[in-house]
Amino acid sequence: MVVAVKGSGGPVAIIPKIMKTRYLPLIALLLVPCWTTLFAATDPASAVVTVRNAVELKAALAGLRPGTTLRIAPGEYPGGNYVSRVAKLTIEALDPQNPPLFQGGSEGWHFSRCDGLTLRHLRVRGQTGNGINIDDGGELTQLVSGTTIERVEVSDIGPQGNHDGFKLSGVAGLTIRDCKVTGWGGQAIDLVGCHRALITGCQFVGKPGFSTSAGVQTKGGSADITVEKCRFIDASPRPVNIGGSTGVPYFRPPGAKYEAARIVVRDNLIEGGQCAAAFVGVDGAEFTGNTILHPTKWIFRILQETRLEGFVPCRNVLIARNRIVFRRAQVQVDINIGEQTAPETFRFEGNHWFAEDRPLASPPKLPVAETGGVHGTDPRR
Repeated sequence: MVVAVKGSGGPVAIIPKIMKTRYLPLIALLLVPCWTTLFAATDPASAVVTVRNAVELKAALAGLRPGTTLRIAPGEYPGGNYVSRVAKLTIEALDPQNPPLFQGGSEGWHFSRCDGLTLRHLRVRGQTGNGINIDDGGELTQLVSGTTIERVEVSDIGPQGNHDGFKLSGVAGLTIRDCKVTGWGGQAIDLVGCHRALITGCQFVGKPGFSTSAGVQTKGGSADITVEKCRFIDASPRPVNIGGSTGVPYFRPPGAKYEAARIVVRDNLIEGGQCAAAFVGVDGAEFTGNTILHPTKWIFRILQETRLEGFVPCRNVLIARNRIVFRRAQVQVDINIGEQTAPETFRFEGNHWFAEDRPLASPPKLPVAETGGVHGTDPRR
């Protein structure tokens, strides 16, 4: 009986059975090149797969298993990548300092029912539909859980129409951290029926030629969302759209009577846009500690766009401790109030208002009296 061993590019060594024990260290040494070649791209013990070109990426996506970490080398790759029902999947750059770019296609990436998904250090650009789309596969009562997106850049999406940088539907336990979206047609981040989400440290920058209807939008029954420490620069007519307008079949949970609930927007910089924030069919929100610079038409909007039977009016919002700098030449109406809303349930506390072109005209006209407001001095000093 013999044992055959083949090294990397070397000859076959035929070792008699009687020599197996004596020459075991030699056999192991000869096997090392073979093992190295076999597992350079795939390490089954840790489920790590490395790809270096579009052909390898396509093959890797076809063979994904739960728990895989897919590391993608620098370079340009096509969009149109689709993954379904792979749990605990991580997709990240092999070199975080030189992330791969996914260029073109209808969508850069689409993940359907991928619980425990993590995306890190990726770039997505030039899609006609959405940059990154993550959804629950239409299973409205079974949300996808545990999604983390870190240091992902999305740009030039659309450019016209309802085409989003990040589109998320039916996702719970979501974190989007240190990401950037530049140029989009619909929303930079659109959350439809998402729950328990944190968006932190992100940048949203509008570009000429892109329709950009909103920066971050939370709608369709979304609840328990926090948007914090982000920068919005000319990020659409509504940089923060708290609520929105959603078709009945797309609410999560089904039968929700609000577009959004328990939304927190805090410690952000919001520069430009027609208003700083629109509250649209929301039942409970806090807008606190933000810096608002130069909205072009209003400071806030209170609206009701979904008017179904039993649907609550826009209500129960706290607006407090914000620094608000505007120009009276642009802002004649401070709060735009639509029909079938409940502005009397809003609370304004300790905001600092400054009309930099007419300081004496800084005090705003609000639907209810404010407590502790400050007017006429620059809060940036």
